[in-house]
Amino acid sequence: MAANVGDDAGGVPAGAARDDAADEWRTQRLQELRDAIDEADARLVELLNERMRHVVEVGRLKNGTGAPIYQPDREAQVLQRVARANRAHGGPLPDAAVTAIFREVMSAGRALQRPLRVAYLGPEGTFCELAMIKQFGSGVQAHPCGSIDEAFHAAESGETDYAVVPVENSTEGGVSRSLDLLVNTPLSIIAEVSVPVQLHLLARTAEIGAVRRIYGIPIAMAQCLVWLDRHVPGIERIPVASNGEAARRAAEDPGAAAVAGEQAAARYGLQTVAAFIQDEAGNRTRFVVLGRQAGSLPLPVGTADEIPYKTSLILSVANRAGAVHEMLSPLARHGVSMTRLESRPARTSAWEYLFFVDIEGHANQAPVAAALDDLRRTCAFFRCLGSYPRAE
Repeated sequence: MAANVGDDAGGVPAGAARDDAADEWRTQRLQELRDAIDEADARLVELLNERMRHVVEVGRLKNGTGAPIYQPDREAQVLQRVARANRAHGGPLPDAAVTAIFREVMSAGRALQRPLRVAYLGPEGTFCELAMIKQFGSGVQAHPCGSIDEAFHAAESGETDYAVVPVENSTEGGVSRSLDLLVNTPLSIIAEVSVPVQLHLLARTAEIGAVRRIYGIPIAMAQCLVWLDRHVPGIERIPVASNGEAARRAAEDPGAAAVAGEQAAARYGLQTVAAFIQDEAGNRTRFVVLGRQAGSLPLPVGTADEIPYKTSLILSVANRAGAVHEMLSPLARHGVSMTRLESRPARTSAWEYLFFVDIEGHANQAPVAAALDDLRRTCAFFRCLGSYPRAE
């Protein structure tokens, strides 16, 4: 019988030779790719430091003019541009990944100018902390607060530069305490953040049979009511001030569980008893960034066509027939779209209400400015909380 080609006494089978050659090619190619990545990394570091040198110089100029370090309009403009550049280059990174990277780049740049102090509804592990990180990145000095009131006070007193607070949930509506405090605060809304609310039942052990009590903020437990009634009926539900506080208590109590998010589980070392227990899959919470800088600064050059803006108002009208219709008429007359209308008791007199209104556009854009002038003349109470880039 004829010998296989390439196979003789002490020889190597042809198939094995091909495998060795393929392995050698893969090893060589892998090294070439790693060398190319190392070269790209070196260029990235060089470009990042070039960018930061410009950022430091910008910081010096801002300090000389009193301009704020944090300018959400400018940052939104940068994110829009890098997303467009990413699409023009064809990826393969998705826009969300590119903008997340650049948020951290800008956060590091701000820290070189001056680290920002940001208050938020704590403790660690809350969705409010997640919103703060999403908006500011990790290069800030975070100040967790025990209540929404404390977060407002921290920014109002100058203890922090900004505060991040929840104002609205897509299924449960407005956050009452935040809305009430917005009426009289000297702070303005300068940015907003939208965070998906994915809630889990968390505990020290993943056994649902060990749960004797459940901690959670009322709004979070209301968002999980169907699941809780079906799977843990009769279990005591104890309200607390935040998701992070619920997780902290569950970490200390072997018979307790918390309704909270993944961030809280990671912070407090909890296991997931049940995942994604919210009743609405698309549930989101909207947060606002509050600061002492004016909320309706002149429209930055070049942003009007790039950034979609939102303006928030608090209005009230006399208690008479047709008053609310008259209040909203200027918006229709000037072609301004209203995206939110919510009423709250005015707390100054029985059966009088304040209306929280969000509209599209910046207060200094012509149609919006004209509508606001009319509203000032027709409303019993008028306050513009600020114009800011609309959240994604």
